[in-house]
Amino acid sequence: MQLAQAQLEKHLTQGLQSLYVLVGDEPLAQRESLDAIRAAARVQGFDERTSLMVERYFNWQQIQTYGQSVSLFANRRLLEINIPSGKPGVDGGKALQALSNKPIPDATVIIILPKLEREARNSAWFTALEKQAMTIAIDEVDAAHLPKWIAHRLAQQGQHTSAQTLEFLAHQVEGNLLAANQEVQKLGLLHPQGELTDATVREAVLNVSRYDAFQLGEAVLAGDTARTVRILQGLQDEGENAVAVMSPLMWVLRPLVRVKQAEMRGENVVNAMTNARIYGDKQNLMKRALARLSLRQLEAALQKLADIDKTAKGVMLGDAWLEISRLCFGLSRVRGR
Repeated sequence: MQLAQAQLEKHLTQGLQSLYVLVGDEPLAQRESLDAIRAAARVQGFDERTSLMVERYFNWQQIQTYGQSVSLFANRRLLEINIPSGKPGVDGGKALQALSNKPIPDATVIIILPKLEREARNSAWFTALEKQAMTIAIDEVDAAHLPKWIAHRLAQQGQHTSAQTLEFLAHQVEGNLLAANQEVQKLGLLHPQGELTDATVREAVLNVSRYDAFQLGEAVLAGDTARTVRILQGLQDEGENAVAVMSPLMWVLRPLVRVKQAEMRGENVVNAMTNARIYGDKQNLMKRALARLSLRQLEAALQKLADIDKTAKGVMLGDAWLEISRLCFGLSRVRGR
């Protein structure tokens, strides 16, 4: 059975099921769903929680061992299995099917998955999970519905504002629910219940939530020149340090270079991305960048960042921000041949 996140808390008051599956990439929704299940488990007498992270070479025998073990101190147990790649492999698939067919006594299991591609959704292991588990869709909120989402969050803390101000808030956070929730909570701390004027909200909301270097890296990878320029300008206007911007760019470009090198060697690109700890929707972003940018361009970009770092630290002469802007703009406007 599939359940929307908004329906989860009402469902949990009726008691926990033996198996839950959270599917989706939205971090705030995932965290809040997990917190809701954990809170319900505490109320209902669960005394022990175990969390497992499925990475390369994960030993799936742990699941069977957990099911066969008996806790000396807990009557009911909570087991969380996080699979960030969304690909458990052959052994993992068998283990998840076994878990679906034979629940662990006196335990509730939560399987945490990213947004799955069609192949994974049609797999035997996920089909088995869907039949037996309560599946919770962790969906992102699109731009059109974000003002309504913010209004609902404000209402939960006894506040409301105009449609125009809600649009302003939505525009400031650029679809980032974590940032949106942070701004809503800030308004709850700064102001009493009741109506929030446009001026009050504008004064409280910091533009820094709109511009960060990680968003800049994503815009560059996507080849979105307009957004790249907008974020660059915003970071500069806010007085962001050039060195603080370069580190996230390095973290974006370095794995991209490794994946591009693997592609040039004829290796499987998806496997290379998984090995580089690139999961979910970020793989689609990476594929678009791989199609646009050559290995020579990427290696030159890394070298340029190293030079800009020296400039920012005063080792080399030049304007670090100007060079960052030129580099990001140049990479974003490259089109695949």
